[in-house]
Amino acid sequence: MKDRAERLKAVRQIIKQHRINSQEMLLEHLREEGFTVTQATLSRDLKVLKVGKVSEGSDGYYYTLPTEEELRESRHNYAHDLKRGFLSMDFSGNLAIVRTLTGHADTIGIALDNIGIREILGTVAGDDTVLIVLRENTQPEKIRSQLRELVPELRE
Repeated sequence: MKDRAERLKAVRQIIKQHRINSQEMLLEHLREEGFTVTQATLSRDLKVLKVGKVSEGSDGYYYTLPTEEELRESRHNYAHDLKRGFLSMDFSGNLAIVRTLTGHADTIGIALDNIGIREILGTVAGDDTVLIVLRENTQPEKIRSQLRELVPELRE
């Protein structure tokens, strides 16, 4: 069974090489390359890759990948969101708790889900707290270091 990283790489390549105008078409290309994937998983993959749709006029839409500049801009915006509402972070096993200013947890959760730290599997946000689920055996210092690299102003 091929892993997620291989599948994401394949999705990028397929979108670069073909004019893909539907998830069904993309699923077919993935099957041809040996991937078994559901539509729901593919939707999540497209979100992770920040795939967009571009109009072809009367012929509909096709998928496109973000430019490097767009990716940098997104990372910059996520870093700004973290800087604006982050208060502290504590760890327990493969979980982390981020304390935020009231009303900032959702925005910070979205930023953490999308900044590209591989060890973050996902988040659950409340009003002033974000629960982060980390990959097994992730060292807290690795997460702290990656966040400080993105947002040097973060204090813990």
